[in-house]
Amino acid sequence: MLKPADDGLIRLQGEVRSAFGWSLDDDDRSAQAMAEVFSQQTPYGRDSWSPTGRAQSLARIKQTVASTVRLIVVGAGSEPIHVDDYPGALFVAADGAVGAIDDISRVLFVVSDGDGAEYLDAAAQSGVHIVLHAHGDNNNLWKQLVEKWSTFDHFPSLTLTHQSTNEYEGVYNPGGFTDGDRALCFLKAMGRSLDDIECIGFRTDLLGAWSASTNPARKMQKLRWMKESMRRLGVEHYIIK
Repeated sequence: MLKPADDGLIRLQGEVRSAFGWSLDDDDRSAQAMAEVFSQQTPYGRDSWSPTGRAQSLARIKQTVASTVRLIVVGAGSEPIHVDDYPGALFVAADGAVGAIDDISRVLFVVSDGDGAEYLDAAAQSGVHIVLHAHGDNNNLWKQLVEKWSTFDHFPSLTLTHQSTNEYEGVYNPGGFTDGDRALCFLKAMGRSLDDIECIGFRTDLLGAWSASTNPARKMQKLRWMKESMRRLGVEHYIIK
C-alpha cells in the first residue's frame, strides 16, 4: 500500500469538498468503479494493468524516484522546458504540463485526472507512466481514456489514485488536491524527501498555459487550495507568487 505521508493532506480533500460543495459519495463511486475495473487480471486486455502488473510498475517507479539525484516537478504555469538545460534530470509532470517538456523520454511519470487533452494522450502513446486519478467529476472521463490508451501500440503503465476516505485495493490516496500538489504528495508517499527536488511552473497568480480550464475563476480558487496543500507539505516556497 502507498500511504499518505501526512493525514493533513487527506483532511484537505474534505475541506475542498466542503468549499466547493462537492460530494464525497461521488468521489467514492469513482474510486470504487476504478478499483473494480482494475481488479481483473487483464483489464482492457492488458496484462500489465492487472493488480500484479501495476504493483511491479509502481515498484520500478519507486526505485527510480529513490535513485534519481535531480528530480524536477513541472506545473501548469511552466514555460517551455528544454531538457538539455537540465543535465541528468528526470521530470514529473502535472497533467497537460507534460507538453512543456521537449523530450518525452526524460519524463518519469505524469500525474493526471485526465484533462490534459492532447498532451496527456501524447505522453500515454509514448508509453510514459501515468498516475491516473479518480474523482467525482471524472468518472466517465478516466474510463474513456483507459479504453483509448489500451489500443495504443506503446500504451502507458499505470498507477491509480483516488480522493475517497475509503481504502480500495490497488488504488491509492496519497493526499492533495490538484495534479501539481498531488504529484508532490505522491513523491513523498513513496519516501522521497521534497527538500532536494525542484519545481517549475507552480503559480497562484495566473492560469498556466498547460492548464485545461473552462472556468478561470474556479481554477484560481483551486490554485489557492494547491498553495494550502503545499504549505502542509512544507514546500510553499516552491510557488512563484
